[in-house]
Amino acid sequence: MEDEIKSEFQRSGFSLDDEAQVLQQCLAFCINYNLSPSDLVSHWEVYYLNRQLSGLAVEAAHMSGFQSHILNEQKESMIREESGMHIYSSNDMHTLVKDEDIVGDENLPSTPIFLSETQNLDSDNTMETSQAKERSSSKRASTNSNRLTPFGQRTNKFVAQFSLNPQNTENGHNEQIEEDEDIVIRRVKPADMCTLKIHCSEPRPGCRFMYDKIEDKFIALESRIKKGISDFVASGLHGEPTDATLASQKNIFTVGMICCDGEGRMNKNSVSLQGSAEQSGGQRIRLDLEKLKTYSVFPGQVIGVEGVNPSGHCLIASKVIDFLPACVPSDVPSAKKQAMDQESLPGSHIDNSRRLSLIVAAGPFTTSDNLLFEPLAELLAYASRKSPQLLVLIGPFIDSEHPEIKNGTANTSFDDIFKVEIISRLQDYVELMGSAVRVVLLPATRDANHDHVFPQPAFEIFPPEEIKNQISCLSNPCVFSANEVVVGGCSVDILKHLSSEEIAQITPETSGGDRLGRLAHHVLAQRSFYPLYPPSTEVPLDLSLAPEALAISAAPDVLLMPSDLAPFVKVLAAEEGEAGRRCAWVNPGRLAKGIGGGTFAELLFDASPDQATATVVRI
Repeated sequence: MEDEIKSEFQRSGFSLDDEAQVLQQCLAFCINYNLSPSDLVSHWEVYYLNRQLSGLAVEAAHMSGFQSHILNEQKESMIREESGMHIYSSNDMHTLVKDEDIVGDENLPSTPIFLSETQNLDSDNTMETSQAKERSSSKRASTNSNRLTPFGQRTNKFVAQFSLNPQNTENGHNEQIEEDEDIVIRRVKPADMCTLKIHCSEPRPGCRFMYDKIEDKFIALESRIKKGISDFVASGLHGEPTDATLASQKNIFTVGMICCDGEGRMNKNSVSLQGSAEQSGGQRIRLDLEKLKTYSVFPGQVIGVEGVNPSGHCLIASKVIDFLPACVPSDVPSAKKQAMDQESLPGSHIDNSRRLSLIVAAGPFTTSDNLLFEPLAELLAYASRKSPQLLVLIGPFIDSEHPEIKNGTANTSFDDIFKVEIISRLQDYVELMGSAVRVVLLPATRDANHDHVFPQPAFEIFPPEEIKNQISCLSNPCVFSANEVVVGGCSVDILKHLSSEEIAQITPETSGGDRLGRLAHHVLAQRSFYPLYPPSTEVPLDLSLAPEALAISAAPDVLLMPSDLAPFVKVLAAEEGEAGRRCAWVNPGRLAKGIGGGTFAELLFDASPDQATATVVRI
C-alpha cells in the first residue's frame, strides 16, 4: 500500500520529503480512517489548496494539520449521512444555558388578569390574526434579536484576510476595518449611479428543462471542437489541423477534446483525444504525454497537439497548446443588451469612465444552526456604511444543504423565506441607500426555491415600481457590464471540480506551485464557464438549454466565481501573449461557514484589472 500511496502522489504531481516517515503516517491514515490511496491523495489536494501551501513537496511537518483535516471531513460526512445527528460543542452548551436564563418558568406567579381584560384580549386576537401576515417580517426581526447564537457572539468582525495591490490602500492584513473608513470604496462617490447592461442572461425564466437528448450532447461537444479548430485556423499560428487517427511519420498538428479512456479518475495512461466528426468521424486516439516536461489536462478540455502517430494507434505529443486563440467577437446584437439605466431619477449622474466599486458575496447567507440570516444582515449593514455602486449576491440563498431545509423542519415555505429574509432585506437596503446603488442577484443550483438545472434561469421577483430598476436578477452564468466594466459571474464551483479531475506535471520553474491560478487559467483558456465534461455529479448540466450561455465570447474584465476552496483575488491572462487582455478573478469564498462567519470581497476597478484594488474580508 505504501507503493500505491507514493504512486498516487506522484501521479498528482507531488513529491515526498522524508519519504519513509511521510509514507508511514499516510499508511496509518489509510488504515485508521478506512481510506484508499486515491482517496487519501484527494483529501491532500483539498488540504493543499485550502492552506495555499508553497511547492509540490509533501513534508512530515504537514501531517498533523492534514490529519485534522481528514477528521473534520469525516465528521461532516457522518453528519450528512445521519440526518438527525448533531455533534455538540461548547458553543451549543453556552447557548442552551443562556436560553434557560431567558425563558421564564410558566409555573412562576404572575400578575392576575381580570375578566374584562380577558374579553378585550379575545377581541384583539381576532384582529391580530387578520394582520399577522403583514407584520411577519417585523415579528421575525423582534424574535431574532432576542436569540443568542455563536455567530452573534463572535469577537473579530470584518477583518481583512487578503489584499490585492495593498500599496494602494492604508489597510493591511489582519486589521479590523469595521469602523474605519475604507479606502477601497471611498474613491468612488456613492452618489454616482453605475450603468448596467446585460450581455448574456440565458436561459429565460420559465424555460423547460430535463429534455436533453444524446443528440443534443453530441451537438454541443462537437460545436466546441469545431469552434476550437476554427480559432486555431484563424490565428494562423499553427498548421492546418489534420486527422490524428491516421498513421504518419511526419510531425502533425491536430485539435481535439481530452477524454478519459478508462474507469474512474483519469491518469496519464488513460488520456485520449477525440477529434471532430468532420475530420476523424469523432474517433478517439490514445494521447502519449511522456515526452512533455509540463502539462495540465482534464476531461472536456479542447487543445491543440503537435506530435507524431507512427502506428495509427497512439499520438505521441511533443507540444500541447491549451490556450484557445482569441477571436474577434462579433458585435453583440442590441436586442440582447437590456439597458437598465434610469437616467430620469433625480440626483443620479451616469459616469462611464470604467471605474466601478462593488461588493460581492456568495451563499450560504445564514449559518447552519438557524435560518436567521445574520451574516446577510451584517453584510448589508457593512455595505450601507461603505456605499458601493454595485452589490452582487450569488446563491445559494435558500440552501438545500442547510439542515433545516434538508430535513424539512422549516415551518415556512421556501418561497416565503426567500421573500421575507432576502428580498425584503434588499428592498430595505435599496430604499435606505437611495437611487445611487444597484443590486444584482445570481441563483445557484443548490437554491431550494429555484430550478435545479445548469445553465440556470434568473429569479423572478417583483419589487416596487420605484426601485425595480435597482434590483436585477440574472441567470447562472451571466455576463453584464457596469460602467463599461465587463463582468462575468457563475455560482457553480468549477475550481473545486477541476481540482478533482485535472492531472498535471508541473515544474516549480513554470508554475511556482500556484495551483489555484492554474485551475482558474483553464476557464479563461477554454473560454467557457464550465469546460469540464463529463460534469461533476453535483451539476445538473443540460446541454440542450442555451449552450451558448456557457461560452465566454470575449475576455471579461472581472470574473466572479465563488468556490469552497480558499478565497482569493488574482489578475490572470485572459488572452495568450504579453499584449493580451487580462482579467481580475474574484473568489469571495462563502459568507457563512457552518455556525460561523465566512468571507466576502470588495473591489475597486480603475480602468484596467492591473489597477484594481481588492480586499477579501472575513465577516
